Amino acid sequence: MTRKPVRYVSADEDSGRWAGFPFRDGDIVISTRSKTGTTWVQMICALLIFQTPQLDGPIGRYSPWLDRLIYPKGEIFARLEGQRHRRFIKTHTPLDGIPIDPRATYIVTGRHPLDSAVSLYHQGDNINRARQRQLTAELTGQPVPTEPEQPRKPARDWLLAWIDNDASPREQMDSIRGVMWHDCDAWRRRAEPNIVLIHYADLSADLDGQMRELANRLDITVPESVWPGLVEAASFASMRAAAERLTGSGQILKSAEAFFRRGTSGAGRELLTEAELAHYHARVAELAPADMLRWLHRPWP
Repeated sequence: MTRKPVRYVSADEDSGRWAGFPFRDGDIVISTRSKTGTTWVQMICALLIFQTPQLDGPIGRYSPWLDRLIYPKGEIFARLEGQRHRRFIKTHTPLDGIPIDPRATYIVTGRHPLDSAVSLYHQGDNINRARQRQLTAELTGQPVPTEPEQPRKPARDWLLAWIDNDASPREQMDSIRGVMWHDCDAWRRRAEPNIVLIHYADLSADLDGQMRELANRLDITVPESVWPGLVEAASFASMRAAAERLTGSGQILKSAEAFFRRGTSGAGRELLTEAELAHYHARVAELAPADMLRWLHRPWP
């Protein structure tokens, strides 16, 4: 018996939009927690599929975010239905919240949670919240919220609060419990033939090797002469240089370049003391198995 997907809803996402989605043979679903390398993996998939380092438009044109509420569901379905290339679809929903179809391959990315949390904090400063609320309200028919945004804590204070936040994944997918659940759910499924786990640190350390491995998992053949250009186009420096074109940032992001802020590991460790890091490790040990945490916490000692 197929289990009904869990529904995850936030201010700007609704995983219920996956209901009735017509899968095709070869579909790719990129399921990531926020700021774990989503756009990076979307870019890699685009490069492997089209086999050219130059894309004609933003990543979102080729790889729509199906759950996002600023676009009507019917519009996203129609756009995907009209695509003749191999489709690769973005979602921030954990695997238990979307249909698992044997015709599709599901890519889940992992990153050290403290690094992704720090990146998420800075991403919050780069989002035009007023415009996002307006677009969501227009789609849902709800009034635009009028309450002012609360002042943000400094990054270190915010990170410490994030570590102790006990909100469930259903309440806040980007809470520490939400991050752990997303990764643990994928970790339990990692032996399934259509589930692929990718680690941000591995992409950083060996982009060429990781792209070749992913091409193999997706059964994509790339001529050897084409590889150098594709790998270079997927590098952090190249993507940041092409930020405006790749993000199509006009509606939500304040700065396309700031979206590619740093691209390295260790930001979380830089903010916390040794005692605070120990507290973090004790916290996540309650939420995830040790083998998954060893995988997730690379490259930190």
